[in-house]
Amino acid sequence: MLVAPTGAGKTTHVPPALRRAGVGGGRQIVMLEPRRIAARAAARRMAEENGWTLGREVGYQVRFDRQASAETKILVVTEGILVQMLQRDPFLEEIGAVIFDELHERTLQTDLSLAMARRVQRDARPDLRLVAMSATLDPGPVAAFLGDCPAIESRGRLYPVEVLYLERPDERPLAAQITAGVRRVLDTTAGDVLVFLPGVGEIQRAAEALEGLAAKRELVILPLYGDLPPERQDEVLRPLDRRKVVLATNVAETSITIDGVTAVVDSGLVRRLRFDPATGLDRLELGRVSRASAEQRAGRAGRQAPGICLRLWPAYEHATLPERESPEIARVDLAGPALQLLAWGETDLAVFAWFEAPAPEALAAAFVLLRRLGAVDDHGVTSLGKMLARLPVHPRLARLLIAGHGAGRTREAALLAALLAERDPFPRGPARSGPRRASRSDLLDRLDALESPAGERLNAGAARFTLKARDQLAEIVQRELEGRKEQQRQQGDDPLLRAVLAAYPDRVARRRESGSPRGVMVGGRGVRLAEESAVLDAELFVCVDLDAGRSGPLSEALVRKASAVEPEWLPAERLSTAIDLEFDERRDRVAAWKRTRYEDLIIGEAEIPPPDAAATEEVLVRAAADRLERALALNDPEVTAFLARVRGLADWMPELGLPRFTADEIRALLPALVAGRKSFAELRRAPLLEALQGTLSYAQLEAVRREAPERLEVPSGSRVKLVYEPGRPPVLAARIQELFGLAETPRVAAGRVAVLLHLLAPNGRPQQVTDDLRSFWENTYPQVRKELQGRYPKHSWPADPWNARPGRGYGRKGS
Repeated sequence: MLVAPTGAGKTTHVPPALRRAGVGGGRQIVMLEPRRIAARAAARRMAEENGWTLGREVGYQVRFDRQASAETKILVVTEGILVQMLQRDPFLEEIGAVIFDELHERTLQTDLSLAMARRVQRDARPDLRLVAMSATLDPGPVAAFLGDCPAIESRGRLYPVEVLYLERPDERPLAAQITAGVRRVLDTTAGDVLVFLPGVGEIQRAAEALEGLAAKRELVILPLYGDLPPERQDEVLRPLDRRKVVLATNVAETSITIDGVTAVVDSGLVRRLRFDPATGLDRLELGRVSRASAEQRAGRAGRQAPGICLRLWPAYEHATLPERESPEIARVDLAGPALQLLAWGETDLAVFAWFEAPAPEALAAAFVLLRRLGAVDDHGVTSLGKMLARLPVHPRLARLLIAGHGAGRTREAALLAALLAERDPFPRGPARSGPRRASRSDLLDRLDALESPAGERLNAGAARFTLKARDQLAEIVQRELEGRKEQQRQQGDDPLLRAVLAAYPDRVARRRESGSPRGVMVGGRGVRLAEESAVLDAELFVCVDLDAGRSGPLSEALVRKASAVEPEWLPAERLSTAIDLEFDERRDRVAAWKRTRYEDLIIGEAEIPPPDAAATEEVLVRAAADRLERALALNDPEVTAFLARVRGLADWMPELGLPRFTADEIRALLPALVAGRKSFAELRRAPLLEALQGTLSYAQLEAVRREAPERLEVPSGSRVKLVYEPGRPPVLAARIQELFGLAETPRVAAGRVAVLLHLLAPNGRPQQVTDDLRSFWENTYPQVRKELQGRYPKHSWPADPWNARPGRGYGRKGS
């Protein structure tokens, strides 16, 4: 383990030193670099410093680009290349030493290749030498993982770098902040300026904002990012006759030296991949850099001379930054590494000796995807999975390539894969200019536009890189699948659309309704087609480019690129047909649907009569239990009155043990009430009153009839209905004349509860409310008689109500 600061020279000096020392026994020395730019630059620098020829003594191999020969003794590669070398030669027989440079970056492929190489060394090749190098990583855990190897620390020869901060946060757009920062550092140093930005879009906007300053100060503005063509990358790395301002992503953080840079402007931002468990997808997330990355960036200004670093944030914010970047293995999709290990012969990924083991749920999600792709089954990796592992792309894209190859459309499938894997050469928006038109696939629109670009808005550099990637992928497919002869060419779009489906079987979605941009995806996540998508008509479509956005049960993911799917293309083993009984809220009834599902996504349905009476009743019971007021005739006057009488008497005479008919007690009646019924309308006609009465014993029913009577007979002979309300005494409303001769207030509940009398005037309105009738006759009636006698002279108003003859209104006038 070697720890040395940025600029110490470990990348270009250690491999030749190991070769001269005979490390590896004369076999090839392979050095891993996390980025293509760094791999090419390191190999070129070693050739220049040692008088070698690039591609002879020292060479490099990155994705789609190789300069090496049989004579090459030092080979600089990106991490994925070493994984492919391990697949072809599991014991690395031709390699004597493997150097892991910039190990602190902890990319997913670095962690995978380090673990695989350590497994080879421990189990089969103790002579294989492994060297880990970093500027910032704690050497202890790495040394322990590598068998308690020695840890060497070098101080290096980095020149001093003055670090400046803003006094307060700058609220202006990022491009304006960059322009001000570049202007500030240009006056403090005579060298070139390196600006760190989070992505290509920010680089382009900053370049536009700097045009005026560049013209005034005779500056050259140069971008630097991973997809930039090699010749343009070389232009950035070489000295120029004018001062240059390099606008770079984090590819410039480590390993490469940009000649002439003495000033750094750091935006403090980075885009990193992160796995979204709500959708099972990786997405780029904009965030703040770690303190370790900020130190790496600042060190770029002191590699060749004293320098300056301007950080576009206040000093007090620096301590709030995370100390280090979290490793990719803890935050991204693991389907690729999982497949590589399974194809390499591992059988239990949970016990594989990682440097830092991933979360079990992340491995489980990777295995689910690989099963969907057909790469694994219950017995392990399949023959298809082994073919997928041989292609240097994500398993999804490998599946697309194999499907295209099987349809005789290798070259077009390769272009589709390149469009998905590389930076989109089209600006955000529709692939074709002009009026928006319906299409079966946004991907095929891009394929057509890229192959026939007349009138199209294209990023020329990205387009050239994509076409080059297509050629390289097609060549790799033909070479790696030479045992699977390309089939006769199938015409039309369907073979390519089916290849897209094969790559994204877990992202099939169904449109919610015709013409709507909204849909639902396998797994239940809501999606919405972006305005730039031209897939306007297809009922089923694949969500190819999906922005998960914010997680949450109500959030919708935005589909920027979609591709149509025909139902007959879906694999039969993932289709199922079932009859679903469910409650229809709109019609308040149980409905039966015969549904065809792709995994859990409904792709076809038709309503049928409910086939199973017992199951129908179960659904109706569950629905009614949650909606008692809608489902049952609880507002029926007879039911309401009975419930009030029983509940009141249960309070007044608890010794009777009467039920209180709580919601749960009423729910218990539902199974009997729903028999033979399918809807709330039918259920409301069920004999609810009889069911309620049936829960009481004969003695309890008699007690209710006797102690909480429905009606009371008054002196006039009328049987007047009692009104029962929760928590109040029952109410008896009768005309005053009907109560003549009644001295005491009627009582219920074995005399425990006095009835509340509403004494009505001839107009039917209460003239007096009382629960003490005797007091009314003695004290209040004379005044009431005097008041009402004049208004209602035809009615009886005797002076002696105690002994007057009761009546129902008219009668002899009182004296």
